[in-house]
Amino acid sequence: MPRTPPACNSPPAAGSTARRSTTRLVEAGGYLRDVSGWEGAAWYAAPGQTPNAEPGWGHQPWFANWRAEHEAVRERAGLIDMSFMAKWRIRGPEAGPLLDHLSAGAVDGAAETITYTQWLDDDARLQADLTVTKLTDGDFLLVASDTAYGHVEHLLLAAAGDRDVAIEDVTTSWAQFAVQGPRSRDVLAGLVGADLSAEAMPFRSVRRTTLADKEILLARITYAGELGYEVYVPAGDALAVWDTIVAAGQEHGLALYGLNALASLRMEKGYRDYGHDIDNTDGVYEAGLGFAVALDGGDFRGKAAAVTAKAAPATRRIVSVLLADPEPLLFHAEPVLRDGEFVGYIRAASYGWTIGGAVGLAMVEAPEAVTKAWIDAGEWTVDVAGQLVPARVSLRPFYDPTSARVRQ
Repeated sequence: MPRTPPACNSPPAAGSTARRSTTRLVEAGGYLRDVSGWEGAAWYAAPGQTPNAEPGWGHQPWFANWRAEHEAVRERAGLIDMSFMAKWRIRGPEAGPLLDHLSAGAVDGAAETITYTQWLDDDARLQADLTVTKLTDGDFLLVASDTAYGHVEHLLLAAAGDRDVAIEDVTTSWAQFAVQGPRSRDVLAGLVGADLSAEAMPFRSVRRTTLADKEILLARITYAGELGYEVYVPAGDALAVWDTIVAAGQEHGLALYGLNALASLRMEKGYRDYGHDIDNTDGVYEAGLGFAVALDGGDFRGKAAAVTAKAAPATRRIVSVLLADPEPLLFHAEPVLRDGEFVGYIRAASYGWTIGGAVGLAMVEAPEAVTKAWIDAGEWTVDVAGQLVPARVSLRPFYDPTSARVRQ
């Protein structure tokens, strides 16, 4: 099993994708923060401002910048550097069977297709949450969160064994940019040599094309809950592609957005983040990810346990939580109460600028099945610094629960 080792497993060196991308983030006024050894912009200062933030428990002056970025993606279009995501190319005659064995979703189907899937252990508990893109027969791209880098690679290599596959870590050799929002198609349509219409390029499809005379892989996928695309490009071509998108986006109201807006956008939509709001203590159905499990397909690790779990009452479930008062903030780990009784805690949270309050994902437990009826029958509060704040709770996301905006 040939394997190309990672270019680094620590903060990227000078000259890497991260360092080159950081130049543009700084020039645009980015307030930088660490992302698993990479540098990313948490938010961007407005022209004439200096990016600065002081610690505090309440709403801060820079929240206005964060909100503007969030609203730009919801209303127009936004661009973010996602190059910190863990990425592998898996090729060879046994690449498809290998990934089908690991993935609870059926990933070895039609070419140019993205499958959102989970990797499970023998008890159907989560080991990874990722996308597998089939480019052609025997050629796949695997993308996972930055925090899961080492664990996913360990699972991949252990399962590969002596199979006829080549595994190449492209985390630092490929840049990854996301263009998201209702005008994202307009931003990219004049730049790429591909038909971006909904009919020609539906949700979760990919195309090899060009942008700024550079070869790219264009994926129609979102982590913001909007029409959107991700651009994968060799690191050496990253700046040319970034600059071209920024220039072309001006007439469409494109804004750069940072990691805070990424968090608030995905939290409104209830998108999971492995290692934050879901982890290896959670079953796939408890995490609300049963829709991604292909029980009618071939065998995969954890399938027998998944069949059993689906048939059993789900007494633990991840739910979306929205505070009724727009003033308090959530910082993770706040207790969640139903009818005054503790039932769980906030695992991850942000501020929902579109839905009007702090929003989070919580794991709740009950002596019976956690269903919509059980949720609706209770009175919900969250303990925020000793104050009980009324809240809404839902199994579905508060923003666009049918994903109509994603599929437009």
